[in-house]
Amino acid sequence: MDPITYHPNTETLISAWERMTEDPEAGSSATRASDHPDLLECLFVIERSEEGRWLFRNAGNRLGQLLGRELSQHDCLDFWTGHDRTMLGALLESVRESRRPGIMRATGETLTGTRVSLELTCAPLPTPRPDKDQMRLLGLYQILDTHPRLNGRPIWRHRITALYPPKLETQPANIRLVASND
Repeated sequence: MDPITYHPNTETLISAWERMTEDPEAGSSATRASDHPDLLECLFVIERSEEGRWLFRNAGNRLGQLLGRELSQHDCLDFWTGHDRTMLGALLESVRESRRPGIMRATGETLTGTRVSLELTCAPLPTPRPDKDQMRLLGLYQILDTHPRLNGRPIWRHRITALYPPKLETQPANIRLVASND
């Protein structure tokens, strides 16, 4: 099976997230966000509400244009329907609980039927209190097509094509052998 290749902006985001979470002081010599203006325009932060909704806290201008609305306080899951909505919700919860990034591939469609391929990446934002629930995620909504022909029309329907849940670090199990003469 071929290894999965992600969009370069996705790789940049995950690399920056790893540096930010592993050693926050090391970020000064690394790549700066200003080196990737196309990445900044499609970044967003969502926050889990007490009701379980994933509300946009802020989003790049390009993302608002792609989705055709002001995103502040809008539920991220409202752009998905049926099983796709359920699967995206499960991905977001697994990212939140594992505190590791997750990636999804999908197609987006305008009202005129134009389709584009996209990649959605979500990573947990560091929380000052590790014992507290992870409530905010940093996301990237990245169109994969080289020349998307949306003609200014917003994407109104999404369909998931692949999910790449967080990679969990597995620890070898501590096995203890107990013998009994009974």
